[in-house]
Amino acid sequence: MSAALLHRLKPAVSVASRVWSCKPPRIEPSSAAASVRLYSGLMEPRAPLFRQLFESESSTYTYLLADADSREAVLIDPVLETVDRDLQLINDLGLTLKVALNTHCHADHITGTGLLKKKVFGLKSAISKHSGAAADIQLSEGDRISFGKHCLTVRETPGHTDGCVTYVSEDEGMAFTGDALLIRGCGRTDFQQGSPHRLYESVHKKIFTLPGHCFIYPAHDYKGQTVSTVDEEKKFNPRLTKTLQEFVNIMNNLNLPKPKKIDISVPANLVCGLHDV
Repeated sequence: MSAALLHRLKPAVSVASRVWSCKPPRIEPSSAAASVRLYSGLMEPRAPLFRQLFESESSTYTYLLADADSREAVLIDPVLETVDRDLQLINDLGLTLKVALNTHCHADHITGTGLLKKKVFGLKSAISKHSGAAADIQLSEGDRISFGKHCLTVRETPGHTDGCVTYVSEDEGMAFTGDALLIRGCGRTDFQQGSPHRLYESVHKKIFTLPGHCFIYPAHDYKGQTVSTVDEEKKFNPRLTKTLQEFVNIMNNLNLPKPKKIDISVPANLVCGLHDV
């Protein structure tokens, strides 16, 4: 192979060998790739194993994080219909699931927590103590969920519901924001004790204060987007870049239909943190 050809191939080989990291790769504005959103950058040996999973009916993201050494894992926002898929992945990777976490009491789907507890011996469930839902672990501001040498810290982010929380990695490189902050959007505030005032305050004080490079991983996306950053949402979120009063006016005039499964999902999610429904 010629030296010239090797030189041309070298950047591609270098990029292909990269794995996940908490810091996004830097893209210069003048680059032809500047319009491409890249989020899978460099993975450092100390970083947790990470998988983002998707449930298509409710457009829900489930997140699996694990310690590569101890193989202890946590699962964020599992969905009932995809429990078997999640358990297969956990088994394939040789992981031990320790805690199933929910970011809030969901209205558009039934959580998989109850079924997971039935299938995984010793599994603990966790949700905010303000959610009104039953769980083995009732979470408050500042609580830490450990898995191996890693942990997630709880930040209370009410507004979509009373019991919304955001889980933040120990290096503040990842934030799992539930419905409080979506990619270029946010959760509605017209049911389950929702409040646009509280949501605006939660996002600005608890999420937008994280480092700008921190990845935002929401509970849902309806446009095929998978991840954002704090800096992006502070600049481009069409709702949360407004003043408080402008935001309140937007949220009070969305006039959205209620979620199709709300009458089934909410009652089920209030109890299935302790048992299967």
